[in-house]
Amino acid sequence: MPFLADAAGPGDMRLYAIGDIHGRLDLLREMHARVAADLVRRPCRRFRVIHLGDYIDRGPDSAGVVEHLIEFNRDGDGVCLAGNHDLYLLRFLDDPSNVGPTWLDNGGDAALASWGIDVLGPDLRKSTMRAIRDAFAAVLPLRHRTFFEQLSFSERHGDFLFVHAGIRPGAPLDRQKTADLTFIRQPFLDSEADHGVVVVHGHTATNTPTIRPNRIGIDTRAYASGVLTCLVIDGSEKGFLGPDGVAPLAF
Repeated sequence: MPFLADAAGPGDMRLYAIGDIHGRLDLLREMHARVAADLVRRPCRRFRVIHLGDYIDRGPDSAGVVEHLIEFNRDGDGVCLAGNHDLYLLRFLDDPSNVGPTWLDNGGDAALASWGIDVLGPDLRKSTMRAIRDAFAAVLPLRHRTFFEQLSFSERHGDFLFVHAGIRPGAPLDRQKTADLTFIRQPFLDSEADHGVVVVHGHTATNTPTIRPNRIGIDTRAYASGVLTCLVIDGSEKGFLGPDGVAPLAF
């Protein structure tokens, strides 16, 4: 299989892959507007907008991001993959005592606040994780919970595999574990192996996109940097979507 220089997407579909959002509804709206403008500027037969996970935590409006994505995906041109932070929310609902402290320490407090649950407020400051979970479950709209429950874990198009975190090198693509697809860093990040596909992922934040022969990382720490990255794959052409259009990838 080809490495990045020779890899190509499907000939009849343009792909837009958007990195970790982490509650930045403002940046997501702006990027979706850029996608719409690009489609007007360069019409195509079909397109697909692939969101790579971590929609919540750390940033100011996790609930708004989820609501926006539900509406955006209604026409079938968008898909949302599961990130580790998205799984934390579901696991917190099922097992608050064990999952809650880790989730809250990794930005879950900001996510809860966006749904109106202030874990530092007078009502919950001294509460148990189970009480916080109960308060959250009472206000979480069913459509939001369903959104998280229906997230996909990977999507392949042409020579590209889209996942949140990465893959386990050496394991067949159809036998990858959910934990690796959503949490892995090493040995994936340092692997120089031919995976049979070029992996497009988020999860590991860098100041600028990471371009390697076998992978492209597009988590640019949007919640803190204000930079949300969108990779565009159109046949054999690859680039990043900016305010003025697509800038070709520099290998």
